[in-house]
Amino acid sequence: MSPNPDLTERVTVLASGTIVTAFTKPEVLTDGAVVWQGDRILEIGDSAEMIRKHAGARNLDARGGLILPGLVNLHHHFYSSLARGLNPGRPLENFGEILDGLWWRLDRALDDDTIRLSAELALADSIRWGATTIFDHHASPTRIGGSLDLIAGAVDRAGLSAVLCYEITDRNGHDDAIDGLEENLAFFRTHRHDPRVRGMLGFHAGFTVDDSTLAAAAECRLDGMGCHIHIAEDPLDLRISQVAYGAGPVSRLENHGLIDDRTLAIHCIHLGSDDRNVLAAHGATIVHNPESNANNGVGRLDLEAVAADGCRIGLGTDGMSSAMLGSLRAAFLGLRGGRRDPRLGFTVVPDLLAVNAEVAGRFLDEPLLGRLVPEAPADLCVLDTAPPTPTTPENVFAHLVYGSASSPVRHTIARGRVLLEDHALTSLDSTAITEEARRATPALWNRFHALGASRPDWLPTRD
Repeated sequence: MSPNPDLTERVTVLASGTIVTAFTKPEVLTDGAVVWQGDRILEIGDSAEMIRKHAGARNLDARGGLILPGLVNLHHHFYSSLARGLNPGRPLENFGEILDGLWWRLDRALDDDTIRLSAELALADSIRWGATTIFDHHASPTRIGGSLDLIAGAVDRAGLSAVLCYEITDRNGHDDAIDGLEENLAFFRTHRHDPRVRGMLGFHAGFTVDDSTLAAAAECRLDGMGCHIHIAEDPLDLRISQVAYGAGPVSRLENHGLIDDRTLAIHCIHLGSDDRNVLAAHGATIVHNPESNANNGVGRLDLEAVAADGCRIGLGTDGMSSAMLGSLRAAFLGLRGGRRDPRLGFTVVPDLLAVNAEVAGRFLDEPLLGRLVPEAPADLCVLDTAPPTPTTPENVFAHLVYGSASSPVRHTIARGRVLLEDHALTSLDSTAITEEARRATPALWNRFHALGASRPDWLPTRD
């Protein structure tokens, strides 16, 4: 995509805010303005100067808030949107039962309308929380072919950027696994050069993916096609992989050539240093999901240990929410609480959002993504909080985790398009989507309860 702005588009000036130009080594400009045209940033500078210089431009008021690069979510599950309030019908006592009794029933109950609605709900929330780029990991075993196109349509209507994949798994039979592979390949081919929506390979955790499926994926994998997979979220993954396949999940992926600098290794809580060293050596990104980990009771990723092994670490929400700054704060507090050390958090956690932007930029061919500089994509958000104390490059992270993580977002702009203006969505009708979701959910939940648990033979009932 050319970095040149569309000169037929009107110039917009977002003024009167504290600008933070990046999530690592930022410049901070008090009472600053960001100017863009088309989908590209033209310049940043003093508010009064930019308004004078661009007389006749559209003006947007930050009202003193923090102006940040648009947030990137490296791991989401849109399809979980309609699970809110769903009663699985029995206590789910461990991670295997959560998969078997909740998520593997819900994904089998999805149809075209609920796939689309789930995506629209998650996209609306993402906009509300300042995200402009999202990596989604989808599953709908009764509607595999074309499911990613349904989601891509919702992404396009929302105005965001996304990297999508379908979750390949053998838990519903090998034919379904190959269908999932074909869905990923077809979507990747179609969107290879799309400026805002791309594809990659998706896998469920390795313990549900047969070696023959990994081999087929490795053989068919197209140039530049990344790999998005859950790894060691729970000891279940390690235990079943070793018993069923004679190797752990990282070794299996490495043996099939599926680990490189476009691999997103999700969770990785229960990996040892040897496996982390493998991921680091291949340039893979471990994606931390602190709120989901706590919710599922699966343990805590030790960020300090992972970083010490040389791993690149990003951040996601895993379908728990779409609030990336909330996830950032959870990562910070989880590290301190888990280690019982209030000195920690300022050497690892501040880099997570910057890693997210760097990874997304690689997938979308946008090296300046995540930075508010000339020629970068006009992706930004405005937090509706005026910093009451001085903001400097050295204390930006403290402002985020101690003051702004729970702040509402006033404006969200993606590729120059204002998607949230003064707290109101402009690209999606959230009222209509919510009303349609309320009408569709009872039938989805009825299908869910009619299915019952799948309980594959190899899945233990208890840890």
